[in-house]
Amino acid sequence: MDYINAFLIGGLICAAVQILMEKTKMMPGRIMVLLVCLGAVISAFGWYEPFLEFAGAGASVPLLGFGNILMKGVKEAVDQQGLLGIFAGGFKAGAVGTCAALIFAYLASLIFNPKMKK
Repeated sequence: MDYINAFLIGGLICAAVQILMEKTKMMPGRIMVLLVCLGAVISAFGWYEPFLEFAGAGASVPLLGFGNILMKGVKEAVDQQGLLGIFAGGFKAGAVGTCAALIFAYLASLIFNPKMKK
């Protein structure tokens, strides 16, 4: 049942994003920022953990999950460092995922030799 929930929730998130892309004039970058911010807001209210328990990877893999990770880092850093944790926590929590994305994107560009669009 875990796989079904993950597939359904992840699919619903992807379908909602596709609808936003098709029916609005929002650019993909803005939709990505919207998803990260939405994940952070849901996490701030404490609703993300129950959602994550139900949906599993369907909720943790998309950009909503990245917003949750950033908010968790901010909460922990604020508890430890006070006000400066607002700035440091998100960077510390999101560093591994961001670095991995950059490294894998670079390796992919070396392997597949991308070309500029004309």
